Amino acid sequence: MLSNMNNSKNIYLLHLAALTMVKNKRYAPPSAGESSETKEATRAPGQGLSQRVERAQQHGDGGRVHANTQYSQQGARGGGRYQDPIPHQPSNDPAKYQAHGCYGRGGPRQRGTPRPYHDGRRSGSGGRGVPTTTSVTLPELHQAPQVHHQVPVVTPSPPETCSSSLHVEVNTGQVQLQFQQLAIPDQSSSIQGMQLAPPSSKSGRFPMRPGKGTSGSRCIVKANHFSAELPDKDLHQYDVSISPDVPSCGVNRAVIGELVTLYRQSHLGGRLPAYDGRKSLYTAGPLPFTTRTFEIVLQDEEDRIGGAQVAQRYAILDIFVTCYSVCSLLIYLPVVRREKHFMVVIKFAARADLHHLAMFLAGKLPDAPQDAIQVLDIVLRELPTARYSPVARSFYSPNLGTRQQLGDGLESWRGFYQSIRPTQMGLSLNIDMSSTAFIEPLPVIDFVAQLLNRNVSIRPLSDADRVKIKKALRGVKVEVTHRGNMRRKYRIFGLTSQATRELTFPIDDHGTMKTVILYFQETYGFNIQHTTLPCLQVGNPQKPNYLPMEVCKIVEGQRYSKRLNDKQITALLKVTCQRPQQRELDILQTVNHNAYHEDPYAQEFGIRIDERLALVEARVLPPPRLKYHDSGREKDVLPRIGQWNMRNKKMVNGGRVNDWICINFSRNVPDSAATSFCRQLAEMCQISGMDFSIDPLFPPLTTRPENVERALRSRYQDAMNALKPLGRQLDLLIVVLPDNNGSLYGNIKRICETDLGLASQCCLTKHVYKRSPQYFANVALKINVKVGGRNTVLVDALSRRIPLVSDRPTIIFGADVSHPHPGEDSSPSIAAVVASQDWPEVTKYAGLVSAQTRRQELIQDLFKVWQDPQRGTVTGGMVKELLISFRRSTGQKPQRIIFYRDGVSEGQFYQVLLYELDAIRKACASLEPNYQPPVTFVVVQKRHHTRLFANNHNDQRSVDGKSGNILPGTVVDSKICHPTEFDFYLCSHAGIQGTSRPAHYHVLWDENKFTADGLQTLTNNLCYTYARCTRSVSVVPPAYYAHLAAFRARFYMEPDTSDGGSVASGVTTSRGPTGARRAAGNVAVKPLPDLKENVKRVMFYC
Repeated sequence: MLSNMNNSKNIYLLHLAALTMVKNKRYAPPSAGESSETKEATRAPGQGLSQRVERAQQHGDGGRVHANTQYSQQGARGGGRYQDPIPHQPSNDPAKYQAHGCYGRGGPRQRGTPRPYHDGRRSGSGGRGVPTTTSVTLPELHQAPQVHHQVPVVTPSPPETCSSSLHVEVNTGQVQLQFQQLAIPDQSSSIQGMQLAPPSSKSGRFPMRPGKGTSGSRCIVKANHFSAELPDKDLHQYDVSISPDVPSCGVNRAVIGELVTLYRQSHLGGRLPAYDGRKSLYTAGPLPFTTRTFEIVLQDEEDRIGGAQVAQRYAILDIFVTCYSVCSLLIYLPVVRREKHFMVVIKFAARADLHHLAMFLAGKLPDAPQDAIQVLDIVLRELPTARYSPVARSFYSPNLGTRQQLGDGLESWRGFYQSIRPTQMGLSLNIDMSSTAFIEPLPVIDFVAQLLNRNVSIRPLSDADRVKIKKALRGVKVEVTHRGNMRRKYRIFGLTSQATRELTFPIDDHGTMKTVILYFQETYGFNIQHTTLPCLQVGNPQKPNYLPMEVCKIVEGQRYSKRLNDKQITALLKVTCQRPQQRELDILQTVNHNAYHEDPYAQEFGIRIDERLALVEARVLPPPRLKYHDSGREKDVLPRIGQWNMRNKKMVNGGRVNDWICINFSRNVPDSAATSFCRQLAEMCQISGMDFSIDPLFPPLTTRPENVERALRSRYQDAMNALKPLGRQLDLLIVVLPDNNGSLYGNIKRICETDLGLASQCCLTKHVYKRSPQYFANVALKINVKVGGRNTVLVDALSRRIPLVSDRPTIIFGADVSHPHPGEDSSPSIAAVVASQDWPEVTKYAGLVSAQTRRQELIQDLFKVWQDPQRGTVTGGMVKELLISFRRSTGQKPQRIIFYRDGVSEGQFYQVLLYELDAIRKACASLEPNYQPPVTFVVVQKRHHTRLFANNHNDQRSVDGKSGNILPGTVVDSKICHPTEFDFYLCSHAGIQGTSRPAHYHVLWDENKFTADGLQTLTNNLCYTYARCTRSVSVVPPAYYAHLAAFRARFYMEPDTSDGGSVASGVTTSRGPTGARRAAGNVAVKPLPDLKENVKRVMFYC
């Protein structure tokens, strides 16, 4: 009985929280590309006062003063219609929801039999069949006059998405056909005889696991996966249609929560459904109907009587009624509750087949039944969605840990990530700790003061200040504070160009104007203090409304989704950085706090979660032996715990730098310091094995950062004038930068790599004075590969002992796509592809970059065809160019391709593989008929939430004593991995701070037929060949290099000072069209500048 009472209480609290979220809006603010507020319909104009008052009565205007004094119609969607309500006094009736004044129950008729919905038309409705009772509100801010330069046009974006499981639908037949077209037969000894394979029924799936690995020393690790028992119930899916349509998950959940409360016992057969917040409802067993319509009434208690509606109700029809009179009436007027009517249609859609899921988990079916997994994931998300602020698959709350200030008005909230996954041990619930940035719930004035780091009353805002404030506040929701308990909420979209003291608005049809300052004095008795500050523009961008900053407070619970600055990133890392033992403890405490055994939804669906971390068999792969030059005292080295050093060693192939120059942009570094610093760096390059001239071509040039372009071009030209008669080229530019250099670094790289064709090495001022030998050694490593040298090579590569690499010419690709940060509206995505240019060493990687359509994950320029006026049909692309470069470098064409692809989510596996493998095939075929080397396509994932912990934190044989992390080389391919497919987790690096995150490798295509040991050992060994340091790295170097190259290419884009809009992309390889092209949506594509030929051949991105 007590358990049942607790369950009822939990269900009640869940529905209460769902309703509360409509008021609190504890969702993350939409990021760039998402709507900052739900869309409002165009406001209909009225002619006379009577029409305006009638329109305001019907549609419940938000209480804003409009420039044309018309009480405009709220849009049928989103924030205009479903305004966030104000707090109200709690009721003493426990049977009623008290969702902080959000949406309560409607009239008594709700408790009767649900009404059938006839034609969707009801008289007196507020648009789209939503009847509302009279609501009278007091204007609190004024509508801007129609001045064009004050009203920026903002293109509506898609509405904010709800947090629920991703479900990617794949047409199996189509996928199989496409796979058949890509497949090639088993390779014979002759590469020339290759033909595309005939159709095969087995081509529509990813490679099966070729057995489990056996190499390395065995050990036991713990993973943050918790076994989930598969329910023994029939899961049913129902389509949900709520009208009018509201793109707010919070409102949808409130509607369904009310429906369940009212009709669970009478019409739902006593079942407790799980709802995804959008279009799907799930039950453990059938409902007693196949389709049914319900009418639900929610109440919005926010609006008080005021403004023109007061005038109408009390027959105060004089258009010149004063605001003071209206305010006086407010004292005696009650709260008017505005009813919202919703028609909900629930219709049976399908059954989720748990038998197929069980067969898949047992390895007897190839494809995961995503619908069943999605249902279980939604069920387990119901309770935390109601308790916390959901952000994607994570949940945050200020009560889950101490808030930490990040600076500039931001704070960190603690939370946890949760996802159910199919694994070899059955269903697994993956739980991990998480932190993210939220906007501090400060008065806007205080937020601006923190943002600008000064008192905003001292001097007027500069143009740069205005841009910074507007960028930070765009999309932020605020509540007004000057109206007592009426805390109406609005979404900010901009700032006024004028100061508050200069703003006026018409108060009647005769053009009589009133200042904002006087309006607030007369209407609210509020004296605006910060009259030199601009007002906030809120509401509809086409008809902006103004609010003074000092009457606004930022609403709590808004995630900051824009890019953090370096200071904020550092502060957030300090919060999230946990040693493994502490992170493990926090995860266990989170699972215990979530109490899945008491979750009413988990109980309803029969899901049971084990509260113990999964124990997993693992192996620690041995490190590879690395070769250095024979002239050094140490000719090779065996790394220890993922690291080694350059003492007594020389680079295996030292580069040559005969002619170099130095430019100093730091005013804190005198010429003498720059000269001695450069000399020490040159000496270290010599000691490390490079042929490096000690003296520069010219003495260091000191200049100001704003002269960067003129200084670079002038100094380069001087050098070439001196060297060209001698038949020599300038080899290197060394640059001394200020520690805080803004865009200077990017400008230098852009000019050197796309204009001058010059390798460059930048050094910060702080290092000029520290002069650490370790720093000089690391910089020497970077310089060497930038001028074409090679730092180290795997001994097994030289001795031809790497399986499926050393036996025939093999090229290893790495590819990544870098997407713009949220808030960077004008930036395209950048694709980068690198490929090894030496065999059998596989150490040197040439790189190409290409800008492409914003947020496009598929690499569009792997292969391309275009028409040339002189040459006709021409083919090119990044893969083709890198294959040609390999042939030039090695004298052989690749007979095997290994392609490491970074940054692909599971939902994009099929799409990326089909598109990019096809591009690889076409690139090969364009070089030579029947040229189709076998391809292995491996996705590298770093943005997952699996963590591995030592089974015994005190066991020095399996733990890195410094950091407490598992040892580098730890690999897992059992229990928590895919039930049937070829994937593994590899922790190839030694963690320094925090808890190591293993990389997840998933093989999507394997014509080279790697064994588990073969691919795991190759991947781990390659991680020791990373050029920029003497440590093994966490991601296989080709993928790492592609990431660096994509990041570097962002500096090549010309800065766009526009406030919005988007720029699509172009191509930046040296072969192919460089003009603008058209992308999706007919947006002009803006190409990046080409890399110079001598830059592409070396590792310029290091």
